[in-house]
Amino acid sequence: MSRKAVLQGRGKIIGGCVPGQCLCGDVGIEIDFPARWAWHDHSRASRHAHGAAYATYVGSWRRRFRITRGKTQITRYQDAASGTVRSFCMRCGTPISYERAHSPHMVNVPRALFKIRTGRQARYHVGIDQMPEWTYLGERLVPLKGFPGVLWDRSKRKPRTPPIAVT
Repeated sequence: MSRKAVLQGRGKIIGGCVPGQCLCGDVGIEIDFPARWAWHDHSRASRHAHGAAYATYVGSWRRRFRITRGKTQITRYQDAASGTVRSFCMRCGTPISYERAHSPHMVNVPRALFKIRTGRQARYHVGIDQMPEWTYLGERLVPLKGFPGVLWDRSKRKPRTPPIAVT
């Protein structure tokens, strides 16, 4: 067995392609390994497109991004004001790609579409000034008794203030 095959069995890839797909599986994509870069996007537009606090993307050169199946199942939303185009699976609504007019040679793909490594860690944050106040910021979580798999942020008790002495 080759070293490349052994590493692929562990979720690591040396060269080659990284396959991904939408939730229903109708649309398949792949990018060449490694991705160009990765980041967390906190912008309002990405939050709404993903229905989440933020979206994590990997960027790929356009020539290194391929739709391997379901090309006819993709619909696009073009926002002329921002110069962006977002592609989605028509069946399940999964975001497939995000393209920007000012960067015509790049295609941004949601990181969640890939089960294995893409070759880049998301170390950048874009649109952090648009992050909502309800976003989870890594507070300590504890198990919720009686609900396996559910964690919660146990608020600390407010310190008691001594009564004000009136003189």
